[in-house]
Amino acid sequence: MGGSGRNSWALNGTAQRRVMLGSRREQWMALVPAAAILLVLGLLGALLWFMDRQERDAKRITLINDALWVEQALRFAIQSDQDDLAQLAFEISHGLPPQIVRDRFEHIVRNSPEIAELAWRDAAGATQAAIPGSFAELEAAPASASGRTRELAVQTGKSQFSPAFKSAERRYLMELAIPLYRDVKPAGLLIAHFSLDALLASQVPWWVAQQYQVTFENQDGETLARKSQSMAASGLTRHAILFDPPGGGLLLTVEPFNDRTDLAGNALIAAIVWFSLLAIASLIVTRSNMKRRSLAEAALREEHAFRKAMEESLTVGMRARDLDGRIIYVNPSFCNMTGFSEKELIGRTPPMPYWVPEDMDRTMELHRMVLDGRAPSEGFEIKFQRRNGERFDALVYEAPLIDAEGRHCGWMASVVDITERKLMEDMSRQQNEKLAQTARLVTMGEMASTLAHELNQPLAAISSYATGSMKRLETEAIPVADLNENFGKISAQAQRAGQIIRRVRAFVRKSEPKFEVLDMDELIADTLDFVAADLKARHVTVDFTADRAIAKCRGDQILLEQVLLNLVRNAIEAMARTVPHWRMLTIRRHQQGDEIVVSIADRGPGIGADISASLFVPFATTKTEGMGMGLNICRTIVELHRGRIWFENRPEGGAIFLFSVAAEDVP
Repeated sequence: MGGSGRNSWALNGTAQRRVMLGSRREQWMALVPAAAILLVLGLLGALLWFMDRQERDAKRITLINDALWVEQALRFAIQSDQDDLAQLAFEISHGLPPQIVRDRFEHIVRNSPEIAELAWRDAAGATQAAIPGSFAELEAAPASASGRTRELAVQTGKSQFSPAFKSAERRYLMELAIPLYRDVKPAGLLIAHFSLDALLASQVPWWVAQQYQVTFENQDGETLARKSQSMAASGLTRHAILFDPPGGGLLLTVEPFNDRTDLAGNALIAAIVWFSLLAIASLIVTRSNMKRRSLAEAALREEHAFRKAMEESLTVGMRARDLDGRIIYVNPSFCNMTGFSEKELIGRTPPMPYWVPEDMDRTMELHRMVLDGRAPSEGFEIKFQRRNGERFDALVYEAPLIDAEGRHCGWMASVVDITERKLMEDMSRQQNEKLAQTARLVTMGEMASTLAHELNQPLAAISSYATGSMKRLETEAIPVADLNENFGKISAQAQRAGQIIRRVRAFVRKSEPKFEVLDMDELIADTLDFVAADLKARHVTVDFTADRAIAKCRGDQILLEQVLLNLVRNAIEAMARTVPHWRMLTIRRHQQGDEIVVSIADRGPGIGADISASLFVPFATTKTEGMGMGLNICRTIVELHRGRIWFENRPEGGAIFLFSVAAEDVP
């Protein structure tokens, strides 16, 4: 068995290696087309570079050859003209008449367009013959250039060329000075002006001018003459030859109008390269897209699984509706909450099957508020029914539903079943009410002796008035007026006793909270009347001050009186060890913003740091016989009235208890 297991494991390992090798082989095979295209692309690029290099070298050689040919043609033309003029100078030196010289000048200029002017001057500098007769170009020659050239020609006895100069007609010329001798003595000069523009125009053939721009430039790169007015493109290959002599630093430049290689061949190769690049780019893009698509599909599956798990784990019901109120989505929690399946709810329009029939109008109004965008941000409570007819309370939060393009396409609701929470709140409220009633009974029990004393006064007065009236009736006749007075006093004392009993009964009776508009100043006055006997017995002075702001609030009279009574009695008891003349109960009522604030200050020992943190915690007390529920009940009652309760220590001694309730605007 062991050997068989090892063989099986070995076979499985071999199969796995084969699968892995096959997978790697497939990956390498997938790269073969791309590698082949890269190789073809490299070879095509090398071929293109080689052909372009070869063609450029050929064009360069052709350019040099053509430039040399143009140079030789120009030099040959100038040399021919120079030989003809030298022969004419020889004949002039041997006595050729001026008229014949003038005719010879015309013949030379007619046959040599590059010669712009000819002149014969004797040894004294006088012009014997000239063409044209104005001598404009001849006289415009710079004195420095022409003077040196002519002096050098006389001194050396040889023909001399001057550097190029600009004429009066703004064209560039060269001067040729040929010395004349008679009997070995200088007899004058034969002067010829060569036009550079005319030289290029007459001596550069058309087939050269069609391909090249031929120019004369000086050493500063300034163009002095050109064959064609068309400009060669900048940056092209050019060839320059020093045209000196005869130019005196003159450069002959030959530049092609276009040195591009063969367009058709290059275009074909470029197309091949382009399509090769396009093919490899398409392969890369396709491979990248396939990889991204695979990753996106995997991410989508993962996201879908995550969303599905999240939806199934949510205890909050989710419901989506479009702008027309039609249900477009519900999650499993919402279906479990209502008892209806997803198929039964998707596509439904109002009224919905989970709406309560007897609350249909209010539900429809809330539905319209949501569609109009007026749903409260803090949510709203509503009653729904399950499929079996069972009612439940729900808390609904509505939010806009935005699609992927940022458009508002509906409303998404979060629905929370708060039935159990409301039951707990009702139970807590009932317990608080019972606790408050118990606290009131305890308070009345603690005040029993004081109330009995206060009730005993009117009862004693009634007994006294009744006894006196009976004795007078036994001994004498009493006038009716005296009897009426005594009966009135008895009635007043009876009403006083009844008022005390009614106040105690109203304070301790069990009833549901009844919220109505109350006057805080009247509540404080009634509370002070209730403890008047206790204040008198303990020698406590009361200082009550209220501002002129609104004193109206909405609340339950009995509950708010319980808060005031508890705080006042705590203040009275806190001053038990204070000297009698220093016992002062200070009550202030003022408005702060939209709240009514009541403060009750005593002159007792204050609140110690050890008890301040747990002062409003249930069963926390500093009294030996207290339950520690009074301040906790006060906080519950104040919070029920949308207020808060807190305390502060007075700097001069004692404590201040403050509570606030929402003010009521009464028109």
